[in-house]
Amino acid sequence: MRCAIIHYHELALKGRNRPFFEQRLVKNLRLVLRDLGVRQVDALHGRIRVALTDDTPWEAVSERLGRVFGIAHYSLAHSVPMDLAHPSLEALKLAIGREVAPLTFDTFRVSTKRADKRFPFTSVDVDREIGAHLCRLTGKKVSLGRPELTVQIELLTKAAYYSTKKEAGSGGLPVGISGKVACCISGGIDSPVAAYRMMKRGCRAVFVHFHGRPYVSRASEEKVRELVQLLTRHQSYSRLYLVPFGDIQRQIVLGAPAAFRVVLYRRMMLRIAEELARKERCWALVTGDSLGQVASQTPENLSVVQEAVQLPVLRPLIGMDKIEITEQAERIGTFETSIEPDQDCCTLFVPPHPSTKTSLDTIRKIERGFDLVALVKQGLEQAELAEYSFPAR
Repeated sequence: MRCAIIHYHELALKGRNRPFFEQRLVKNLRLVLRDLGVRQVDALHGRIRVALTDDTPWEAVSERLGRVFGIAHYSLAHSVPMDLAHPSLEALKLAIGREVAPLTFDTFRVSTKRADKRFPFTSVDVDREIGAHLCRLTGKKVSLGRPELTVQIELLTKAAYYSTKKEAGSGGLPVGISGKVACCISGGIDSPVAAYRMMKRGCRAVFVHFHGRPYVSRASEEKVRELVQLLTRHQSYSRLYLVPFGDIQRQIVLGAPAAFRVVLYRRMMLRIAEELARKERCWALVTGDSLGQVASQTPENLSVVQEAVQLPVLRPLIGMDKIEITEQAERIGTFETSIEPDQDCCTLFVPPHPSTKTSLDTIRKIERGFDLVALVKQGLEQAELAEYSFPAR
């Protein structure tokens, strides 16, 4: 059998909850591989097996497995039937020999994991016997320290699986085990990285974007749509709410001192996002705030903004600097889209000298001059919903 053998790390520490975590990862794998001819995905003895046909393209499978959260590492493997009643390594020797013979290397090692302890050979016994066979077959030397080739063997109840190359996964927890969160996403660098980091911790992200139409173009909306499509590769399905915010900003400009506009904008965004989050049954809001990066992200202003809502506000980038955030954006593939020029509501009606140490009492006094309920209702009624799937249906 040709298959992918997948290992996880954090899930193994979950005790009695481990089967639930495993099944969520199995479900996510089935979704992301559904159009590639994958026959079966099963949880087996602390690992997951993805059965492949001879025609299933490994490059495409590997690319997708590398983006699935919850995977520590994976490999393309083949299996040899094993019979506990009549145990033998001869068939395994022949199969591994055929696999290794055409490869170019000078040193190698064999690394065996025995999941079923009823198998009469220990892991060390298998390492030695298979290693001796490969030495005789290839004339190459064993190196336990820094081998050029590592043959991995996994002994399960009914089969042994072998592979010659291990690929690193994305780590983290399977999307969906930590509930849903509403991620405020702009067209910039920070917020897509914040959403990615929450998905890596097992959250399913629902996206909310505030745009400046009718006062600016659709450029920021198009960027956000592209960013959400990229992020959907990690969670298979995404919902994006596009909220017109230009008119709401205009009303704030007409009724508030210039220095406090940015904080008022942010409080209003969170109020609208909170209502959408409750509609989607999200347990928290997520922003791309990084402490001290801009005027709205000072300790005082962050506290005042957060006070506008009751749901928890998560800030996964709060202790990161711009260089760290940019490096992660480059690694996950959102950076090039994020730096495309656009106009969004964050640059609309921004005062030259915004307040950096805003008082909550001052903000509350200013907000008494607005019909906050009506403004939130306006944003909700005009919000558009877009849906994305990967792979595309």
